[in-house]
Formats: sequence, structure tokens, C-alpha cells
Amino acid sequence: MGLTWQRLRFNAFLSLSLISLCVLIRTNNAQEAQQPWYENLPAVAMDYKVHIDAGKEDCYHQYVQAGATFYVSFSVVRGGDGMAGFAVRNPAGDVVKPYQWQATADYTDQVSPGGYYSVCIDNQFSRFASKLVNIYITVVKYDAWDKYAKEIEELQLNMQNFTATIGTVERNINDMLGYQAHSRHRESRDFALLQDNNSYIQLFSLSQIGIILITCSIQVYFVRKLFEVKSSSRGRI
Repeated sequence: MGLTWQRLRFNAFLSLSLISLCVLIRTNNAQEAQQPWYENLPAVAMDYKVHIDAGKEDCYHQYVQAGATFYVSFSVVRGGDGMAGFAVRNPAGDVVKPYQWQATADYTDQVSPGGYYSVCIDNQFSRFASKLVNIYITVVKYDAWDKYAKEIEELQLNMQNFTATIGTVERNINDMLGYQAHSRHRESRDFALLQDNNSYIQLFSLSQIGIILITCSIQVYFVRKLFEVKSSSRGRI
């Protein structure tokens, strides 16, 4: 009887343990699902081309960890007067970059408080022309290198100079990526302008050719009418 009672207690304890473990796993999975997949990456760079309809405003959200560096740049590739309104809100909802109607702009937050930044593109002043806008976003955690340095120090390896060099290289790479993004923005705008000019010249040339052909045809028709001789239907008697 005592052995059976002990078995019952052991089975009940095992069942409760399994239930608790399942609940804990589900909770961890739910928390991981809420976290962005790139949260643990030391650096993230994204380049988008978005289409903004006339009279519309679109906002995009980017998660940034606390202490990371957030950078975003805008450039209007084509459409209308080549300008649009740009604004950036920090995770607290404050407008850190107010709206300005311009062709290109950028914003940098060296030490982010953490959370979701809102990047808004406003095309409300353009009632008829849509815009194609290039957006470049980077999120870099420079303190990740310090974490790696502490891990190396725990292994009793003196790699401070190497870690500092790697951090400098990472910062230079991030600056280079920003410059490359600006170069791509200018290249996209120039290529779009070249295509628009090519289409305009082709349409204008074809229109001129059509007008010349129509004019020549009309002139030939009336000149031939001047020299046209009507033959008499009556014969000589």
C-alpha cells in the first residue's frame, strides 16, 4: 500500500513537472516570436525603394536596440518636382527630424534609447505626381565589440588592440555604406532623368516626323490638284 501511494505521488509530481515545462517552453517561444529576428545581430543594413502615391503619406517602423546607432537617409528618385516631405519619430513618439520638403535628407541617432523608430514620407503637397523614394536604414551596435573583448579577456587572451581595430573597421565600413547609399541615390536619380529625357526626345521626334509627313502629303495633294486637267466628255463634230 505504501509503495503504491509513493508511485501515485511520483506520477503526480512528474505530470506537474511536464505541464510546467510545457508552459515555460510556450512562454519562451511567445517571447521569441515577439522579438525581431535581427535583434541579436551586431549590424543590420536595409535598402528600400518605395512608391508613394500623390497626396498620400506612408510610414515605416524600424526596431532599434538600446544603445545602438540608428541611421536613415532618404532620396527622391523620380516623380513631380523631385522632392518630398520626410520626418522621423523616436520610440517616445517625439519628432526628432521635423517635416521638410526636400530632395534628400538623413538622420542619425548615435545612442538610441531602444524601441521602434517611425520613418514617414509625405507626398501630400503633390496632388497629381507620385514619387519613387529610396530609403537606406542601418542599425549598428558598437558595444557588441566590447562584449566580445570581455569574452576574450576571460579566456586570458590579450586582444584589446585587435578588438579596437575591428571596432574602427566596423565604423569605417558603416560610413562607407552610408556614402555608397548616397551614391546609389544620385545614380538612381540621374538614370531616371536620363530615361525621362530619352522618352521625351523620342516622342517629340516621332511627333515631328508625323507632322512633316502629313504636311508634305497635303502639299503634294494640292500641287497635283493645280496641274490636274479635266478631259472633256464631248467629242469633236
